[in-house]
Amino acid sequence: MSLPDRPRVTIAGAGSIGCYVGGCLARAGRDVTLLTRPALADAIARHGLRVSELDGADDTLAPSALKVTTDAASALAQADIVLVTVKSGATPEMADAIGRHAPPGAVVVSLQNGIGNADALRARLDATHRVVAGMVPFNVVQTREGAAPRFHRATSGTIGIAQGVPGLRRTLDVPGAPVAEHPDMEGVLWAKLLLNLNNALNALSGLPLAGELADRRWRVLLAAQIAEALAVLRAADVRLARVEAVPPRAIPFILRLPDVIFRVVASRMLAIDPAARSSMWEDLERRRLTEIDYLQGAILALAAEAGVAAPVTGRIAGLVKDAERAGRGSPGLRPEEVAGDE
Repeated sequence: MSLPDRPRVTIAGAGSIGCYVGGCLARAGRDVTLLTRPALADAIARHGLRVSELDGADDTLAPSALKVTTDAASALAQADIVLVTVKSGATPEMADAIGRHAPPGAVVVSLQNGIGNADALRARLDATHRVVAGMVPFNVVQTREGAAPRFHRATSGTIGIAQGVPGLRRTLDVPGAPVAEHPDMEGVLWAKLLLNLNNALNALSGLPLAGELADRRWRVLLAAQIAEALAVLRAADVRLARVEAVPPRAIPFILRLPDVIFRVVASRMLAIDPAARSSMWEDLERRRLTEIDYLQGAILALAAEAGVAAPVTGRIAGLVKDAERAGRGSPGLRPEEVAGDE
C-alpha cells in the first residue's frame, strides 16, 4: 500500500520538536495537523506559528497554514502519516489513541528520544499500521517573543528514518528539517542515545549547551558516561551506527581534550545557538517528569543484564531523580558536585 500523492500528516503530541517539524512541513506546503496541548493550540490558532533556524531562516506561518487541535479523534481520523513526538513515557497512551482513531494503513513514525519506542508502538497497534523508527538529532527551543509561538532549531542535523516505506522520505524531507533513510535505525538510535546522555548534565548544570560543552569539566563527565555506555553495549553485543562524522568509540577521547584543542577539533559540536538547553532542562524547569529512565535508565538496565558496572551513569540518573522530586527546576550544580568530588 503506497502513500497518496498529498499525504495528510498529523504530529501526535506536538511540543517543541513536533511543532518545529510540523511548521517546516506546513511551510513546504504539506497538509499538517498538530495534536497538542490546549494552551499551545489556542496560541497557534490565534497567532500562527513561527519557525526559525540556526542559519538565520525565520518564517511565521499564518493560522490557516496548518490545522491545530487538542482532540485526538479529529487529528488522527484522516491521517496518512502520524509523526509521534511525545515523551517516551507517553508512548503507550498515544499508541492506544492511534489504534482507536487512525485509519488502517497509516504510517506511524516515532521521532522520539530513547530506545524501544517503535517497538512499544508496534506492540499496541495492529498490523495494518506500519510503524517506522526515526530519530531527530537537533535541539529545538520554544520561546514566546511575540504573539506567535516560536520554535527555533538551535543545532544542526538530519532526521533519520528506517527504510521500507516508498514515498515517506520524499514527503518528510523539507527545508529546515531534512530527512534521510538509514538501513540500521537501531544502531542509529543507540548512537544517538550516547549523545543524549548529555541531556542530564545540561539539566543539572542549568547552563546553556554551548557554555556547558565548552567547559572540559562537564565534557569529562559526559565522556565517563559514554565510556561506561560503550562498555555496556559491547558486553550486550549491540552494534552502533555512525550518526556524526566521528565514530562513536572515539567520542570520549575527543571530549577529554583540553578546551583549546577541543574548540578546533569539535567546532561543529559547538555550533549551537547561545540560548539552547536540553529538553531535560526544560522538563525540570516546568516541573515535569524527565526522560531519564529512557536515556541513562536504558544504559543502566542493559548494564544490569550484562553484569557491567556503570557508577557515573547511575549517580547522574539519581541526581536527576532528586531534582524531579524537589520540583524546583534545575539545581544548578557544579561539575564537582555531579562527580561527587566534594
